[in-house]
Amino acid sequence: MESGVKNMFDIDLMSRIPIYEQLYRRVIELILKGVLSENDKLPSVRNLATQLGVNPNTVAKAYSLLERDNIIYSLAGRGSFITKPDVLIAQEHMLEDFDISVTHALDVGISQETLKERISKIANQIQKGDNLS
Repeated sequence: MESGVKNMFDIDLMSRIPIYEQLYRRVIELILKGVLSENDKLPSVRNLATQLGVNPNTVAKAYSLLERDNIIYSLAGRGSFITKPDVLIAQEHMLEDFDISVTHALDVGISQETLKERISKIANQIQKGDNLS
């Protein structure tokens, strides 16, 4: 389970995106992909922090935001668990980042056509199983 936890909750320590936000997004992604389901238990804050090599406060912040947004729930002394997934709400959280990126791209003069082409290219790569990184 130990390496599985690290692989499941992979983060990029070099990213400009804060680690807590990466964890937040990753949990939502795992729900959308069906990897995490209702009542699945998440690793403890301390365990996940140790596995990822990050401060426990970082993991706690991600869990706190997930709980605030009703994506997980906590039971005292038992841990944190996935709520009944509302796919539409989870998708909306993921699309918020997309909206911000599209807005920035349009603001700097990237055309709608170029953005559509880029989306099609990415979708085709994913369908082929190509790695985007």
